[in-house]
Amino acid sequence: MTNIYSPAEDSYLMQKVLQEKIPIFLKGNPSLKVLEIGAGSGIQLVILQQSGVKNIFSSDINPHAVMQCKKMGFECVQSDLFEKIKGKYDLIIFNPPYLPEDKNEPRESKISTTGGKNGSEIINKFLIQARKYLEKNGKIFLLTSSLTKNIDWHDYKKTKIAEDDLFMEKLFVWEVWI
Repeated sequence: MTNIYSPAEDSYLMQKVLQEKIPIFLKGNPSLKVLEIGAGSGIQLVILQQSGVKNIFSSDINPHAVMQCKKMGFECVQSDLFEKIKGKYDLIIFNPPYLPEDKNEPRESKISTTGGKNGSEIINKFLIQARKYLEKNGKIFLLTSSLTKNIDWHDYKKTKIAEDDLFMEKLFVWEVWI
């Protein structure tokens, strides 16, 4: 597990959403507490910091990604989703592995791209766990793909806030809340 997920179309779509939405969130809550699950290269952490967010915490399952984010000056822990997360957050960001399993994909890249047999298994686990870490009126920004099947949204409310048409799929960013 040496590779860190390099920013791609999904990362840039989430980046665009953060650049648009974070200033609005900060106006309503200058002490906004943000958690990014799956921080990867740290691209979203930089955007959060540049937007003025002071309370940023992050995690990744990949120890190399955690080291990368720490080198960049961010608080980051190695964690499988919320396993080592404490506290509650106003905003949780997650650009998960969302693709359905491809038997031919190398094991190295699967951890960053494959969300399970349907692509939704990690997302579904995330949604079950996330509610315990959301402040009252907290939000989640979650990225999914048109290739992701069988997402169980539980009793969350959601609004699609961004979309990108790619060659083989569509990417979506959802604003999700209880």
